[in-house]
Amino acid sequence: MPKSEARIKPAKLLRQMYVALADAYGPQQWWPAETPFEVIVGAYLTQNTSWQAVEKSIKNLRNKDVLNLEGLRTISETELQVLIKPSGFMRRKAASIKAFIHFLDRQYDGSLAQFSLQETEEARAQLLALPGVGPETADAILLYALGKPVMVADEYLRRLVMRHGLVHEKVRYTEVQQLALDAFADDSITSRIQHYNEFHAVVVELGKRHCRRQPDCDGCPLSKPVFHPPRLTSGTVKPARKAVTRK
Repeated sequence: MPKSEARIKPAKLLRQMYVALADAYGPQQWWPAETPFEVIVGAYLTQNTSWQAVEKSIKNLRNKDVLNLEGLRTISETELQVLIKPSGFMRRKAASIKAFIHFLDRQYDGSLAQFSLQETEEARAQLLALPGVGPETADAILLYALGKPVMVADEYLRRLVMRHGLVHEKVRYTEVQQLALDAFADDSITSRIQHYNEFHAVVVELGKRHCRRQPDCDGCPLSKPVFHPPRLTSGTVKPARKAVTRK
């Protein structure tokens, strides 16, 4: 590999990967939901399961006409468990969804619009304080439901950057997130939100098609040698800066 390619910065290479994936897959227009509230429900349901399973649960909720704040506020937790059973972990997820609704009612008078006006870092802290919400779920809600400039660093992205040698194997969520943020650091805030959205979406598409637990690299848009720099060793990733920027 030419030295110029070997010395390319990980963030710059990740941006080039994004361009290649966007060219290969086209606009994804994520999140696949009809309303911001549906995005939030989907973010809870997609934990530790496939999107195909989530779609079955979403269909059950829609058919019951409870895929909205009022519907999920009034439905019993037991009945909610039955409707979301296809997504797995139904007791935990039902309790978590109910907890979010209680939070929204208590803190923002049941208004998602009011919640969206909260500062990004404070909104993230509030979400992380809720049961069943980790960094990935919180960031998906912030980006796709509230329109905040937040990068989602899911398992698909971790696999991508690790397998392509951009990070070490023990990389943390915040380090992967910061690497992805750095890839779009020169963009305007408005442009960043759009790119964060599409970046996460094409990475998910790559993960479903190729970058699975057992990778299938045949036909992968990132199979070119330029996307495979020398692998980093443990400890070479710099400590992450604050992963979430204010709007």
